[in-house]
Amino acid sequence: MSAESRRRPTEGGFGRARVSFRNWRGQRPFWGGLLTLLAGLPIAYFPYANLSLGSLTVRMATTAGAGSLIIGVLLMVLGLTMWFQPMSRVFAGVAAILLSLVSLVVSNFGGFVIGFLLGLIGGGLGISWVAGEVVEDGDDGDPATRPGPAPDAGGEPAAAPAQPVSAGSTDQPTNGRDHRAG
Repeated sequence: MSAESRRRPTEGGFGRARVSFRNWRGQRPFWGGLLTLLAGLPIAYFPYANLSLGSLTVRMATTAGAGSLIIGVLLMVLGLTMWFQPMSRVFAGVAAILLSLVSLVVSNFGGFVIGFLLGLIGGGLGISWVAGEVVEDGDDGDPATRPGPAPDAGGEPAAAPAQPVSAGSTDQPTNGRDHRAG
């Protein structure tokens, strides 16, 4: 098998789906949304769970079972919001952090600290995520290989010569406007 006859990963259906998913994932706070989504599961589940230890059944029900369910469902919705509405990632991240803090009191120490920690980390990742630059095909990030004016030999742009400007001079640039300030 030569290098020319080997299939590229993007030629098959799975490869195209993988590259498409990678592009989708790169345009939103994916990991923050995933951790926030997962944070809602233990917070919503544990207050309604029955733990069986042999013939002994332990109910984890609390007086705030409905509150735990609401917090868990809201965290799951906020995780999905980070995925499908990345413009509202800051709101979703702050709300996830606040709901995680409230879950400490309301829901069995925040789903036995598992949901609490996942919610804090996911909310923080959602807040701190910033969209990256779109990389064109063949663009490796090196400014020397980008199209456009080439930098000079020193690698720094040439500085414009300094010209003194007097206070009463009328030849100052006006940026395309017909008036001057002053």
